[in-house]
Amino acid sequence: MAIFNIIQLLLIIALGAAVLYILFFAVAGLFYRQSPAAKETRYRKMAVLIPGYKEDAVIVAVAQSALQQQYPLSMFDVVVIADSFQPATIQQLNQLPVKLIEVSFDKSTKSKALNAAMAQLTNNYDVAVVLDADNVMEKNFLAKINAAFEQDIVAVQGHRVAKNLNNNWAVMDAISEEINNHIFRKGHRSVGLSSAIIGSGMAFQYNYFKNMMASVTAVGGFDKEIELKMLKEGHTIAYLDDAYVYDEKIQSSDAFSKQRRRWLAAQWHYFRQDFLPALQALMFKGNADYFDKAIQFIQPPRILLLAAVLLLGTVCVAANYFTHNGIGLSLAWLVLMVSVVMALALSIPRAMYNRSLLKAIAGLPKGMFLMLRSLLSIKGANKTFLHTTHHANAA
Repeated sequence: MAIFNIIQLLLIIALGAAVLYILFFAVAGLFYRQSPAAKETRYRKMAVLIPGYKEDAVIVAVAQSALQQQYPLSMFDVVVIADSFQPATIQQLNQLPVKLIEVSFDKSTKSKALNAAMAQLTNNYDVAVVLDADNVMEKNFLAKINAAFEQDIVAVQGHRVAKNLNNNWAVMDAISEEINNHIFRKGHRSVGLSSAIIGSGMAFQYNYFKNMMASVTAVGGFDKEIELKMLKEGHTIAYLDDAYVYDEKIQSSDAFSKQRRRWLAAQWHYFRQDFLPALQALMFKGNADYFDKAIQFIQPPRILLLAAVLLLGTVCVAANYFTHNGIGLSLAWLVLMVSVVMALALSIPRAMYNRSLLKAIAGLPKGMFLMLRSLLSIKGANKTFLHTTHHANAA
């Protein structure tokens, strides 16, 4: 029984640290207040960079939508970076007032596509906006980004939200993203730390971004690499909660597994690479932002953390009850279970508390299993380009 209690205690400590982390930032996110937009002094010239790999189904509509911004047409260019597109798609894009840059690589990556595009573009841009090939900006997105750069910042993350909620997987993906928006963007900004970036719906000082990207080698998780570079240099990443970019959510369990496997592999890679440098930066330079990001990468995925706490907690509480093992450890498990549920519940927007949420909750066990399977198969995923197919009829 003593060995069982020691195991329980170690599990409670390990899981408790992860739960405490997300609970702290979930509560902090409730106090997030976005600063009023600064008065614009000028319109900045922007390059809206849209890299796409075999995205023939969505890219034309996305490019057309990007041209509809409520921002002076002379002050932004839509740059489509076409990797392995069909000739018919290229022909359609050539009929639009966009800059079309065709690329081809033996091994395609988003960072290669962005670097190839910026090598061909002139340097007369102030801001680089990065989208995914399925992203649709709200009409005044660029205007809000322009106002944000009145502040002394090098990067800002917009609020990426679901474009489609047409099946349980899409709903689950949308809820997951909003939880992350609350914890890793609103919660972090509330306590003075940087917002996490996502890989799209983000903007940077153009020359800074171009120079930084030249040294990026990531196959998967390029956004993690540039995020770490910025925080290591002491820059703060801002967040615009009211600047919306609509993003297609996953459509199947296969897409869910592939996407999560890619994310988990990138996080584990960068945790191993940056934990010790981040710890040194904290100790000798007081760089809490950089250290927090390294710690963030080792956090269990929220769905796995929920599964582990509820499953292990239930088993241990039952075992303690039937073996008359006292109530101390059982109470600790109950507090942990309540805390993880509370952290996630606080992070879900009120508008999402509806019938679709209940359906998504019903699908959680399968999602938990797929996430665990993804975690166990991350080896090599960070060295392989894993493409997620997007759909024109997602709605």
